[in-house]
Amino acid sequence: MSIRVLIADDEELITNSLKIILQLEDDIEVVGVCSNGDEAYRRIVEVGNVDIVLMDIRMPICDGVLATKKIMETFSQTKVIILTTFNDDEYIFEALKNGAKGYLLKSVKPDKIIEAIRVVQGGNLLVHSEVASRVSNMLKKDRAKKMSSYGFTEVELEIIKLISDGYTNKEISEKVFLSEGTIKNKITEILSKLNLRDRTQIAIFYLKN
Repeated sequence: MSIRVLIADDEELITNSLKIILQLEDDIEVVGVCSNGDEAYRRIVEVGNVDIVLMDIRMPICDGVLATKKIMETFSQTKVIILTTFNDDEYIFEALKNGAKGYLLKSVKPDKIIEAIRVVQGGNLLVHSEVASRVSNMLKKDRAKKMSSYGFTEVELEIIKLISDGYTNKEISEKVFLSEGTIKNKITEILSKLNLRDRTQIAIFYLKN
């Protein structure tokens, strides 16, 4: 069965070129081309079954980030690959948070785009090598931002991490150079800030965030 692909880009040269290239593949069927995110959404409604959307980021009316969110909320079986010239941290992170399964720069060779379609259709996440490490850094920053919103001190954050790593109060006291009694008090303060009951819940909270 062919992989049904929809192309969304406001540059006609790009969409036409991609369509020609993809249609040369026996296992890929291009079911439409669109110039913005709203058109892409409507096209999926019309054709009923789209496997992959090659989605540009910056488009008029509805950009690729918002379009990805809309599509994922309604068509969970459809997979979005962001394909753009914009190597922009915020766009990368927001698109992936909205459910995109791949992120490629338009500078990649056509065979890499074809390969990406097959990889993502196979259920894998694919991020261009140039941005993979930056995605990891953004995830860390996002996690730190969430944690700092609770008003934790640096010491409290370190204690939370050590609890999640399975260290005892005595071991934590040795690592942060505070008395075991102080560690107990700090944990009590952390529990109060998070409205949790015990250290196991602290570990779960940390891992989830």
